[in-house]
Amino acid sequence: MNADVAYKLLAIFLIVAGSWCVGRARWLGPAPPKVQGAPIADPARVLGNAAFYIFIPALLCRTTARLDMATLPWHTLLAYFVPVQVFLFVLYGWHQFRQHRHPGLPAVPTVRTVTSMFGNTSQVGIPIVTAVFGEPGLGIHVTVMGLHGLILLSTLTVLVELDRARDRARGAEASPIGAVALTTLRNTIIHPVVLPVTIGWLWNLSGLPMPPVVDDVLALLSTAVVPVSLVVIGLSLAYYGLAPRLGPSLVSVVLKLIVQPAIVLGSAHWLFGLHGLPLSVIVLMGALPVGANALIFAQRYETLEGETATAIVISTLLYAVTLPVWLLILQAIPA
Repeated sequence: MNADVAYKLLAIFLIVAGSWCVGRARWLGPAPPKVQGAPIADPARVLGNAAFYIFIPALLCRTTARLDMATLPWHTLLAYFVPVQVFLFVLYGWHQFRQHRHPGLPAVPTVRTVTSMFGNTSQVGIPIVTAVFGEPGLGIHVTVMGLHGLILLSTLTVLVELDRARDRARGAEASPIGAVALTTLRNTIIHPVVLPVTIGWLWNLSGLPMPPVVDDVLALLSTAVVPVSLVVIGLSLAYYGLAPRLGPSLVSVVLKLIVQPAIVLGSAHWLFGLHGLPLSVIVLMGALPVGANALIFAQRYETLEGETATAIVISTLLYAVTLPVWLLILQAIPA
């Protein structure tokens, strides 16, 4: 691992550590008392909501609207997203099977799934790929990254909204099946992930140029995603603390750093016949540590925030060990 990569990882830890100090000092306000049935409006959650409802939608909408469908490397994209989507549904099914341990928390399966597979493609991925593979590798990485959040977050949003609908149907607030279906459809479409993606696709398909002022607004809001997400991690650790049980966080870390890149490597190389630079880039994307969007997702559904923040920190620390291993493995594969 060269100096540029080490400095980028150090910068991430310094921002998270600084935000943790701010949270511990309660400079942004004290943690309010926990009230049964009411959300905790602490600064970490407020800032996380700002990211989820403002900054991330702007990034998703602008990214989707600007995608050039004619030049996308479809073979590389399929080699990455097919095994990753299969991995997503397997993880989700596994967590659904274990859901009986968390009655009344319908978002647990999806939160643990996103924590086990959503990588830090921006803050860590971009500098790593640039340092290792240069501009050609960065071009592939950015293309896959452009669809990474769109596909994974949209899939997970549909799953979590269906789980919440089933939970409501089983509870005292059960409604007729038609009302449940309409509520689920509304919550899935009028959502800070799905709605901006839909708007972006529609604009893209229209072929119309985006008005400069709209593009400037979306671009400006998009730049806040990275710093705000890192600050949210530090604040969340300060307000929620480390997970009381490290086991689930460690499981997510192993799945993210070891299992997911192994699945991508095996599928992309032996099933899709990918090799060389494209193979290396997508395997390293699968090997990235847990991304901050996993915590934003957990905060949106008020589920396992401490566990998710712990997984992000541990996976980023261990990434300094697993990255060289994956680079050695990739060097041993014939080009």
